[in-house]
Amino acid sequence: MRKKVFQLLVDNTSGVLSRISGLFSRRGYNIESITAGLTADPRFTRITIVASGDDEILDQIEKQVAKLVDVRDIKELAPESSVYRELALIKVRTKSEQRQGVISIADIFRANIIDVAPDSLIVELTGDQAKIDAFISLLEGYEILELARTGIAGLGRGTENVTYL
Repeated sequence: MRKKVFQLLVDNTSGVLSRISGLFSRRGYNIESITAGLTADPRFTRITIVASGDDEILDQIEKQVAKLVDVRDIKELAPESSVYRELALIKVRTKSEQRQGVISIADIFRANIIDVAPDSLIVELTGDQAKIDAFISLLEGYEILELARTGIAGLGRGTENVTYL
């Protein structure tokens, strides 16, 4: 099993995300993560899907998704020619004497402390999945109360693979 990152450009219409995720569900394909948001042109939405499977399944996913009416473009975002980022919000239980330890770890990873409460901190971290996983592993001595990860958003490098509609 391997992972593949697909970038879709779709019409910004109601139900488009449901139709795409429904295709995955009906076929029994696995979605590792999915993110969606408007593009510079509000008529279109960019969706990034990380899927896992063998080569045959991943090829089938690409072909089946490309057939959907709302899908204008689909391409693989290969790691060597793309930039991936993920956002994580991590709420950590801290006593006042523990705060500096969490803040020090956050500084090393260029994370931001975005909320401080009497008994917790919320850390905002952006980076690739490995960076976020490494940060979380360094928090083992602390209690993570809540964790929210967005999943991968990505773009291909350069201008040669830009889709103009």
